[in-house]
Amino acid sequence: MFTDNQLLPISALQHLIFCERQCALIHVEQLWAENVLTVEGRHLHDKAHDGPSETARDIRIARGLWLKSNRLGLIGQADVVEFHRGGVVRPIEYKRGKPKKDASDRIQLCAQTLCLEEMLETDIDEGFLFYGTRKRRTKVEFDASIRDLTMRKIERLRQMIEDRETPTARRMPKCEKCSLVELCLPDSQRFRNGVAAWNDRQFHCDDDVDDVPETDPFDIGLDLLEPR
Repeated sequence: MFTDNQLLPISALQHLIFCERQCALIHVEQLWAENVLTVEGRHLHDKAHDGPSETARDIRIARGLWLKSNRLGLIGQADVVEFHRGGVVRPIEYKRGKPKKDASDRIQLCAQTLCLEEMLETDIDEGFLFYGTRKRRTKVEFDASIRDLTMRKIERLRQMIEDRETPTARRMPKCEKCSLVELCLPDSQRFRNGVAAWNDRQFHCDDDVDDVPETDPFDIGLDLLEPR
């Protein structure tokens, strides 16, 4: 069991799956920056949280419900949780855009569900993701596969934060969408690797100097300085 001051935010799982370095910059090094995507996402969540709880057609709708699991060491906030007559519980998470190729949204929703199950001492078999582009719900079934994957990501998140591990920067296509790209500086790491590779060739080569390539060190990595 974890104490309250050991709880990690459920939202960090999204950061972890998108990019472990991004996750570490936010949750280990305490860095943050906004871009248009993060602002749009925040506004969508704020809209989902607005308004009081209500009852409609035998469904009690709770908005912005705080969740906690001392067993898993997680804390967070659900956008919407529906309590149906008969004890059925359905968490709903709102997302901008459309369904992602990775499992990050389903893992975040599953983590919320694990917290709800602990808090309510019940079983929840499915929930929903509402995407702003589609304007409709996508059902998520909480089977053994997604539960196991979620548990493994929770363990990885805790390990990285407790070890204060910040992975090395790597330039990837998704970097362009990251609000922390100017703090992460993935291109600077690529340049450093280029210089390191040249040094290895110069100082860790075979004794036969004829095998040393005739390369100007100032030419190494210059292409890495060009905008990508």
